[in-house]
Amino acid sequence: QVQLVESGGGLVQAGGSLRLCCAVSGRTFSSLIMGWFRQAPGKEREFVGGISWNGVRTYYADSVKGRFTIARDNAKNAVYLQMSSLEPEDTAAYYCATSRRPFISSSNLDYDSWGQGTQVTVSS
Repeated sequence: QVQLVESGGGLVQAGGSLRLCCAVSGRTFSSLIMGWFRQAPGKEREFVGGISWNGVRTYYADSVKGRFTIARDNAKNAVYLQMSSLEPEDTAAYYCATSRRPFISSSNLDYDSWGQGTQVTVSS
């Protein structure tokens, strides 16, 4: 059974940076397309970005493009979300997930395993 554990969340001032990590076990990580999502209180879970199995392709939501970067290290079974120029609107619980599609999808319905989430709070 696949397990995903996110870490790296915290409190940061607007304009600051954070790097989230998602450690994956229980499946062949190097074959997985991975996604990052976030959910703010009272809002639906939204796609942040995704990365192909080999890290060559990435895809981002317009709201984070140019500020967030996704990378992966298949030797460490980990995927990362580097967040820069953070804004209060980025405050949310952030989740990583494994895709069940052979492409990067922005729909949470296309992801079948999820971590427990890590909280990111950006103060103004």
